[in-house]
Amino acid sequence: MTVIQVENLYKQYRLGQVGSGTLRDDFARWWNSLLGKEDPLLKIGEINDRTAVATSDYVLSLRDINFSVQEGEVLGIIGKNGAGKSTLLKVLSKVTAPTSGQIKIKGRVASLLEVGTGFHPELTGKENIYLNGAILGMKRHEITSKLDEIIDFAGIQRYVDTPVKRYSSGMYVRLAFAVAAHLEPEILIVDEVLAVGDAEFQQKAIGKMQAVSKQQGRTVLFVSHNMDAISRLCTSCLYLKNGGLEYSGRTDDVIQKYLSAETKIVSSIKYQSVDAPGSRIARLIEAKVINEHFVSKLNYNIDEKIGVNLTFEVLQETNDLIAGFNLYNQMDVHILSSHDTLNQNKTYSPGIYKATVWLPENFLTEGMHYCGVAVMSYKPFTVHFHDVEKIGFNISDKQNGETVRGNYTGVFPGVIRPKLTWDKI
Repeated sequence: MTVIQVENLYKQYRLGQVGSGTLRDDFARWWNSLLGKEDPLLKIGEINDRTAVATSDYVLSLRDINFSVQEGEVLGIIGKNGAGKSTLLKVLSKVTAPTSGQIKIKGRVASLLEVGTGFHPELTGKENIYLNGAILGMKRHEITSKLDEIIDFAGIQRYVDTPVKRYSSGMYVRLAFAVAAHLEPEILIVDEVLAVGDAEFQQKAIGKMQAVSKQQGRTVLFVSHNMDAISRLCTSCLYLKNGGLEYSGRTDDVIQKYLSAETKIVSSIKYQSVDAPGSRIARLIEAKVINEHFVSKLNYNIDEKIGVNLTFEVLQETNDLIAGFNLYNQMDVHILSSHDTLNQNKTYSPGIYKATVWLPENFLTEGMHYCGVAVMSYKPFTVHFHDVEKIGFNISDKQNGETVRGNYTGVFPGVIRPKLTWDKI
């Protein structure tokens, strides 16, 4: 069953002062409203690109958004800052009205949009729980039956009778999420605010959202910049860019589109001596991802051997230099680190040196990967340079022109995918 239907949604804001500011604009809006026509000022709005210089007084925070959400679905919404994610959630939560378009929602909505939303600062934690429940249309006895569970989940037993204005931002968010998740809304809308909480609470909150969706059949809309959380939690995803819906579909596909478009990853980077990262001992000249023929490229098949090569300059003679390498996936998960202990006691005279580390074929899973390269000393431990995530590569698994994931029901989990041996049955 469809619980959210959004059609031709626009949200326009005027830059600078609030309101139209002119009698002509106000009259044009009123007249078109009487005629059942769209706002005429909407047509002169600009795309919400914060990097561009404005040429009109109006900006479209949302433009022509169309999507639907099914009951029990967990929908992720991703995009850069300023893409329109929070504005979309505010419109869906009826915090602000759309400029034009239709929104149809079936069921009670609980929203967690920003720290402090929905709480009265002078009331205690317990009083705010009852206040929020009443706003959601719940009876007092219904709220009371959930009270202990909410307080326990939020971990604020000691402060439940303290006015929330004295809470830290983390306590505020923990209580707000506990209230929103436990008062049984049909639709739960959560913005990036969970990032305020500690790691333990973030994991608990994600687990609760999964339970709300899978066990209770409730719908969740979740905005986050944490691609790992989006991947683990969401069944489908929207990618917003400059206020428009750029791509929608299966979560992993949308994340891949987003990271490919927004992350300007390159397979090699070269420095001039004046801007090369380093110290008085050593500095980085070049870092690149290479195939087994030492050719630098961005895209690899899963069965290709991949090398990460760094060229560095030693400025003073030393016998205590170690090259290092860090590998991250597209969710910012740190997969592994490696140090070149083979050359640990080598004497380095001033000059140019190269080091290469090799990743075996059939080791990493599909997707974008990022590299950090470094040169260090162990005695004492000193990092001479650490160029983090400046270069990277993409891995795909091609089979008859299609990825293996496309032939698999679901998504291959895990950050690595080595080719393992199975015994024959």
